[in-house]
Amino acid sequence: MNKRPIGIFDSGVGGLTVFREIRKQFPKEDIVYFGDTARVPYGPKSYTTVSAYSIQNARFLLQRGAKIIVIACNTSSSVALKQLQDSLPVPVIGVIEPGAKTAVSTTRNGKIGIIGTEGTIRSKAYSREISNLKKDCRVFSQACPLLVPLAEEGWEDHPVTTLTIKEYLKPLLEEEIDTLILGCTHYPILKEAIQKVVGDNIVLVDSAEAVSKQLYEILPDKENEGIGEDHFFVSDNEDKFRQIASRILNIKISKLIKVNLGESWYLS
Repeated sequence: MNKRPIGIFDSGVGGLTVFREIRKQFPKEDIVYFGDTARVPYGPKSYTTVSAYSIQNARFLLQRGAKIIVIACNTSSSVALKQLQDSLPVPVIGVIEPGAKTAVSTTRNGKIGIIGTEGTIRSKAYSREISNLKKDCRVFSQACPLLVPLAEEGWEDHPVTTLTIKEYLKPLLEEEIDTLILGCTHYPILKEAIQKVVGDNIVLVDSAEAVSKQLYEILPDKENEGIGEDHFFVSDNEDKFRQIASRILNIKISKLIKVNLGESWYLS
């Protein structure tokens, strides 16, 4: 069990922020990361499609020997987590529950904001989880689809990014939230820009950090030895993945393989 890798999948490169935090927490573990770059983004797609893609991704990680699977995609977590937990022979964790728990324990006035993709916001998964944890919390949600391409473009400090964040967050700030969940794994890339817009009185909840803490409760890093190996897989556009990954992780990606998780593979 200890020698098998941690498996992480995402719709693309955003889940690398989750990978980054898990690698910090588990330096001795092998990690396999799959980014579904051929079919990104998941946010605007139907629940049926996202669920099918998530099953394919998880099965691929099982083929690679994963002992635990982390869904580093908020959209997949909101749509397919329960299905994967019920059907797979290994533990599966998503990013919704850890982020919601952190937000509930952080808020002072009970007003929590959520930003995410269209799919994540439409699912109301964060709202339900927060309500289950603390019913008197008020939740305000905002889909922010333009933030993903801005993050991937590397425009963290660009004036266009600042203006876009201000426009998206205006309704949430008017509600006087004191806690904001970054409900997309791309958004930690823009964390500093978002914090500048909302001010120091609003706490940002990074779901990547939250899921890493939850993983440690399930998988204490005590018995492995040496330095863990990283293996990266994508379904398309290896060069762009390398470029963005090098910026997010500050390392050169050497072990990167393109795979095809098409319909025929899924049905087999």
